[in-house]
Amino acid sequence: MTLEEIRKEIDQIDGQLLSLFISRMDCARQVAQVKAQQNLPVLNAGREQEILDQVAQEAGPYAGAAKILFSTLMDLSRALQHEALGGGDALRQLISAAPESLSCPHACRIACPGVTGSYSHQAASSFFPEKKIAFYTHFQDVFAAVQSGEAQFGVVPVENSSAGSVIDVYDLILKYRFFIVGAADLPIHHYLAAKPGAKLADIHTVYSHPQGLAQCSEFLSRGKFQICEYSNTAAAAKMVAEQDRLTVAAICSQQAVDQYGLEVLNGNIQNASNNCTRFIVIAKQPCIPEQADKISLCFSLPHTTGSLYRTLARFALHGLNLTKIESRPIPDKSFEYFFYLDFSGNVRNPEVLSLLCSLSDELPSFSFLGNYKEDSLS
Repeated sequence: MTLEEIRKEIDQIDGQLLSLFISRMDCARQVAQVKAQQNLPVLNAGREQEILDQVAQEAGPYAGAAKILFSTLMDLSRALQHEALGGGDALRQLISAAPESLSCPHACRIACPGVTGSYSHQAASSFFPEKKIAFYTHFQDVFAAVQSGEAQFGVVPVENSSAGSVIDVYDLILKYRFFIVGAADLPIHHYLAAKPGAKLADIHTVYSHPQGLAQCSEFLSRGKFQICEYSNTAAAAKMVAEQDRLTVAAICSQQAVDQYGLEVLNGNIQNASNNCTRFIVIAKQPCIPEQADKISLCFSLPHTTGSLYRTLARFALHGLNLTKIESRPIPDKSFEYFFYLDFSGNVRNPEVLSLLCSLSDELPSFSFLGNYKEDSLS
């Protein structure tokens, strides 16, 4: 056969496949009606696995590809059934009741890691101008303050453009399951600073947060410094200012330099000129502004082959752009993981809401973490 003849045969087969696909989806809609009448769940994992096993057995050398094809067909069928049945009632109610703007009265308290002059302080002040910022030593303390009601909101860093994720914060997000009600990228410019009179040649110990040290690794590698991790960049600057030694320095912000009376020995020492950190605002209640453009979720997955691929493929089927995926071990479980996911979208889009509701009904430990507007801070 010529190539043209083969292509014509493929076109004929594709036409048959399309017709059969439409018939299959029509059947899936009928299945949804029966399940609604009998109050049955959409997902029947046992039946799906039986079908996949049978397909693999009959497909011979194409077993793997056939399983992907039929898995996708079943995912599409379930999505249609979820849409027809309008599942995810709890999630729909939560989203429907969420206000469009933050309620932050005059006495509102904002929890922030570090001390005055930290990058988190800059971010918190930009999110909440003229509000009282309460400082806490550790990220855990910020989450605990929001949990107890001591603070109404918390501001924490989650990711840096060059040093990657702030893992401790993602672990806390997955532990507390607070809502993210805002996010923004803050440009980060690091300075090596010491007490007045110190000289760069005399510095032998440098203190900073692990993220700050990682973001300035190239500069640090060129010197013979002893590197010491500290709880926060600004806290490191404060500690250096309180020392009697001229041989220690901190990597911190210009604000921290000014706040604690230090002098800059070297400026803009970060590895990347466009260095920035993403900060989020956490709260116990959701807030979904009309122009919200980022959605965050977390969930675990069943122990079945291809479960992560199939879950992520459902976002692709809806044309949704994934912007972040993070996996973290589930405490006290061997080699089982929570997944954190960010993607672009708005829950007021019916297709997006339908997808979230279907995931909430099917995935273990599913939590909707918010739909919010992501901005840039100067």
